[in-house]
Order: sequence, then C-alpha cells, then structure tokens
Amino acid sequence: MRTAGIVLSGGRSMRMRRPKATLEWHGSTLVRRLVGIVGRVVDGPVVVVRARDQELPALPGDGVELAHDAREARGPLQGIAAGLDAIGARADAVFVCGVDAPLLHPALIEHVIAALAADETLDVALPVAHGFAHPLAAAYRTSVAHELHELLEQDLLATKPLLERCRVRRLDDAALLGDRAVAQHDPQLDSLLNLNEPAEYEAARARPAPQVTVIGRGDVRAATLAAAGEGAATINGRAASDPAEPLVAGDVVAFVRCPRHRPAS
Repeated sequence: MRTAGIVLSGGRSMRMRRPKATLEWHGSTLVRRLVGIVGRVVDGPVVVVRARDQELPALPGDGVELAHDAREARGPLQGIAAGLDAIGARADAVFVCGVDAPLLHPALIEHVIAALAADETLDVALPVAHGFAHPLAAAYRTSVAHELHELLEQDLLATKPLLERCRVRRLDDAALLGDRAVAQHDPQLDSLLNLNEPAEYEAARARPAPQVTVIGRGDVRAATLAAAGEGAATINGRAASDPAEPLVAGDVVAFVRCPRHRPAS
C-alpha cells in the first residue's frame, strides 16, 4: 500500500490568537516538526495544506509539497480534500493530522496505517482514545475523495458525515497500546494531544524534550538534531543533516563527527 501524508495548517487559529504553524517548538516550528514526523513513516509526499496567501516557515525541499484550501474557513474536510487532490493517484492511503500535534510519535502513525492496510474493505482507521474520536490523527483511503467532495458540495463540513459514509475501524486505547512501540514510547497516547489555546501550548512546550540516545554520549533530551549535536548524522540509521530535523522518544542518533553538545531548549 502506497502511503502519503497530509498536514493541515490552514486553520484560523482563533482560540490560539496566532498562526499555529509558526509557533516555536524547541528551536523549530510546529509545522516543521509535524512534516518531519509524518515524513518518516509515509513513502510518498507530505502535503501541507495552507490557506491562500498563508506564509509558512522554512520546510524541507524533498518530499514536501504545498496545497491550499479551495475555499477558506470550511474546516478540516476542505483541507483533507485539497490534500487528496494534490496527491492524486500517487498513494492508496494517507495519514492526516493537524499542525498542532507536536507530541505525535511515528510509532502511532505506523500502527494506524497498518490497521488500515490489514483490511482492504476499510476506508478509515480512526483512533478513538481519551474518550474522543480523532479524525485528524487517522489514516484514510484516497478513494474517500469522492465522498468528501460530495459532502463539501452540500456544505456538510463536519467529519462525522464522512465517517458515517465510510467503513471505519475504531482503534481504542487498548488497541493503540497493544502495539509494543506505541506502548513503549507513547504510553499516555500524547500523540493525540492537540493544542488549541495559548495555555495548552505553553503547558506542552514546558514538557521536557524527548529522550534520545546519542552514540558515544548516551541519553540526552533533544527535540531536534541541532539540540543533540552538530553536523551530519543518522537517526535510527537514516541519514539526516537538517538541524531542524525532529527527534522523538527512543531515537538513536549517530553523528558523523563527534558532536559538541547543545543543551536542549
């Protein structure tokens, strides 16, 4: 199953009172972090859906594309539709998230996508945890684009009508934590935490940076490659050189040269 990602960044952020995509996150930004995390898991492009004329911070050039909402202020369905239109036939399924989920862990993304891939009759794999459904941390077949456009034409903008039309596997807390990597690295399912108000952002930002292992130094707290050291490196065996490359709990970082440590912000 070919996979791609959609990161929704075009919301009006009325409660946050400033654009979420540009919010600082341990020396990076929320949109840069989400793009990097989703990009780890999917094998196709990560499409960032923004509002028309919305300015975004610097993003990686490889594997990241931009799209915009066809009409403004019509909620996440409009954004998902824009992302699916941009991806077209290049993927069979997409993982969709908002730009305001900085604690999202690749292990949860992998588990949700695997749940969709395991049953060809499914349209959606939907986390239902902490007492809520999380349609912006879910995997969708790209074939739902048809239903999406029909709903938008009828001005049905909530996610519930879409889910009612689809064959959905609901993944509760137990199903999510049944994955060993999720249970180890995200036992509280913080991946599903989104930030809507300044106080929520400040509380999440005040948490310690993820604990990662730097070869030759041991465990450190670092949310980006730059916070772990300097220079080119591998992250879990994958080459990385962008200082803003996000790190998550459990990562193993090996620098090409012995790094000079920068304290985690």
